Order: sequence, then structure tokens, then C-alpha cells
Amino acid sequence: MQRSIIFKYFTIYLALVLLSIAVLGAGIMAFATMYFKDENYQQLEVCAQKGSWQITQLLDENTVLDQDLVTDYLSVMASSVSGELLLSDLDGTLLLSSQPDSPLVGKQVDSRILDQLRLDGSYREMGYLGGLFPAHYNTVALPIYDQSQQPIGYFFACAPAGEPLNSFLLDFLQVFSVASVIVLAVVSVIIYFVSRQLVKPLRQMSEAAAKMSSGDFSQQLMVDSDDELGQLALAMNHMAQSLSSLETMRRSFISNVSHELKTPMTTISGFVDGILDGTIPPDQQKKYLRIVSEEVNRLSRLVVSMLNLSRIEAGEMRLTRQKVDVVDSTIQTLFQLESQIEKRELQVEGLEHEPLYVDADPDLLHQVIYNLTENACKFADQGGTLSFSFEKESNRAMVGVRNTGEGLSKQEISRVFDRFYKTDRSRGLDKTGVGLGLYIVRSILTLHGGDIIVRSVKGEYTEFVFTLPLYNPMRKFKKKPDGKEDPNGKS
Repeated sequence: MQRSIIFKYFTIYLALVLLSIAVLGAGIMAFATMYFKDENYQQLEVCAQKGSWQITQLLDENTVLDQDLVTDYLSVMASSVSGELLLSDLDGTLLLSSQPDSPLVGKQVDSRILDQLRLDGSYREMGYLGGLFPAHYNTVALPIYDQSQQPIGYFFACAPAGEPLNSFLLDFLQVFSVASVIVLAVVSVIIYFVSRQLVKPLRQMSEAAAKMSSGDFSQQLMVDSDDELGQLALAMNHMAQSLSSLETMRRSFISNVSHELKTPMTTISGFVDGILDGTIPPDQQKKYLRIVSEEVNRLSRLVVSMLNLSRIEAGEMRLTRQKVDVVDSTIQTLFQLESQIEKRELQVEGLEHEPLYVDADPDLLHQVIYNLTENACKFADQGGTLSFSFEKESNRAMVGVRNTGEGLSKQEISRVFDRFYKTDRSRGLDKTGVGLGLYIVRSILTLHGGDIIVRSVKGEYTEFVFTLPLYNPMRKFKKKPDGKEDPNGKS
């Protein structure tokens, strides 16, 4: 079964809390063990110091020690350390014990312990006292001195090493376990709700992504933070908007292409059928075949334009940059459009200019100038003016194509470079255009690193101004990314 991210968060956080509790408990137990050990040794050392000093005082008062008195004294002192106190002579023979009938009385202390006592003046261990005890005991031993400060025996303060500590640790574990269970219960509830809160934006994003995958791009996520999740939500909102725009463009593209294909195909089909079935008389057939030819040419231009667009947008259009005189290219284009210019009785201006060389693909540059000039001819007023301008600005050439006429509104200017866009007026004046000319112009200029703008005053004029890089003779020595020189200057 697939585990949700909440379960993963919950498991990870709970594991971290458990680990923290375990480390905390182990640390407390280790600290308690060290504390109890040090505290026990201090108590035993104080007891041994008092005991040896008291024995010395008793010797000062009595030549011979009263065994019962000393035993009672040792018993009282032993209760303060919960252990056993022992006295031995210099040879290590145990003489007295704080416990009546102790089995240790009469036994011999290990010689290594005595050697350390003689050498260091004290002894401390946690062990069996040379095998005398059946379990671990903490032991502190000090010499007993007479009036002349000569050692006459040894005082041993001993206490079980495990029992008090074990009792404390058992009590601690019980309290700690109960507290840990309570903490875990509270923390688990907190972790669960925190995890849900953290995962909530991710769930919303997942749902939005699922709807986007099914074609619903209207989803907008709430952005209430500037952290990584907020940035991701913002990015998804932008993506949804972009996808929505692309989907709108796709549908518009299909609709426009369908319309542009349907109109000439309907015309061609109707006229051809009319000729075949005899509806169109023979003396009129040539007229209608000419219309069919125009529609076929229109379809051909549409297909060529769409293929060029496809190559440009797919990055498959390769530029052959050369030194091209944009003034001469404009003049050559005007020769091709001479019939249209004469038909509309246009006055051409601005061609008296010295050569202006740009760095461009000559065929694509010709298409740019042709599309702009043809467009200007179509929409210039009858007997109007078609003018050109050529300027240099920094390292770029600026070329303007201007016609007098109806002009464009601000709304039309904002959409004039869209694919298949036609103004209402152009739909009536231009029956053969497909609305791709200006879009292709901008795409070609962008491919060259150029730009295009449109200026227009309603009822007066329209002007398209495009820029291209000036020709640079040193460009042919421009290095490719691999570091080799490109003598042809191709990109």
C-alpha cells in the first residue's frame, strides 16, 4: 500500500523524538551513575577520616580499646553509609567489624592493598576487596595513627556499589517511562497536525497538477508564504497561466488554420464542380479557373508560411549571414511589387540613400522587406505615399516602411503581430492574406537578433520600423564555442 507523505513525516518526526528521549534518558542515567559513585566515595572518605580520627582519640584516652565500645561506634557510623566498617592491624588482619558476627573478622586483607596503603596513605576501589566481599563494594581505606603519628592499623569504610544506585535507577526509569509516554502522546498529536499543515499545500498542488493534466488550467493556488512551498505554488500559478495561454493559442491556431483552409477549398471545390457538371458555361470557365488558381496560390503561400514558422519555432532555420545592402534589397522588392504600386497610384519616397550594409540572411531579409512593403501597399490609401527610411544607430541599422492611410488603433497595434490576426478593415481589403505575414517578419528579425515596432496615427499613417545588426567585417573571424575560427561567419 502506498504510504502518504503525512505518514512519512509523522514517522520521521516521531523517530527523532524517540531518539531524543532515549539519548536524554541514557544521559541522565550515566550522569546519575557518576554522581552516585562520586557521592558514595565522598561519604565513605568522610566516614573513614572520622573513624580513623576517632580511633586515635580513643587510644589517647585508653591504653586498651574497649571492643564493645568500638563496635558500637562503628555500627553507628556504618548506618550513615549503609555499609560495613572494618578495622585491621598493620598486617591486614581484620580485627573488628561494624556488623556483629561478621564473617570477615579474622580474615586477611590482600597484600597489594596494604602495599598501596603504605605507599599512598590511602586506598580506593570498587571491587571485592581482594576477594573478601561476594559482590562489588565501594571501599575507602585510611591508616590509623597513634599519638606519635605512627600507623598502627587501617580503617576500611565499605558500601555496596549496586544496591542504592540500582534502586534509584529503577525509580527513575519508572518515572521517566511514564513521562516519556505522556510526552510522546502530546508530541504525536502535535506532529500529526503540523504534518497535515505542511502537506496541505502539496496536496493542493497535486490536485491542481492532476486537473492541469486533464486540460483544466484555471487552477490558482493560494500563496501565503515566501518559503520554498510558496515559491513552488507561485511557479505553478505562472505555469498554469502559461499553459492556459498556450492552450488558447493552440485552439485559436487550429480554428484559424481550419478557417483559412476551408475558405479556399470551398471555393476551389465549388468552381471545379461547376465546371465539371456544366453549371458554369464554357465562356466563363477561364474566369473561374483564374479564381481557382488564385486560391491554390493562396493555399500554397499558407503552407509555405506555416512550414517556415514551424522551422523557426523548432530552431531548425539556419541563417546564412552575409553582407547585404538593405537599400538595394528594398529597391529589388519594389520592382516585384511594381504592379500593385501602379494600381494604387502610390508615390514612393526615401530610396535616395547610400548603401546600408547589414549582417543578415539575404533570402530571409528579402521576405521581411517584401511582407512589410506588400502590407503597406495593400492598406495605403489610393494615390497615397509609400516611404522608406534608413538610419544607423550605434551598431544597428534602422529601416522604416511607412504608408499613408487609415492607420491602426491602439488595440490593433497590440495584436498586429499575432498569428492569423487581421483587422476588420484588412478582412475586407485583403482577401488573399492569411494573417501570418507580420508574425513571420517578427520571428525572422528575432532570429537575427533584431526587433520591430509599429507606429500609427489613426486616419493618417502606419509605419513599421525594424532593426538589424550592421555588417561587421571582423565577424567572419568570430570564434565558435569550440574555440575554432569560423571563416564563413555562419550560425
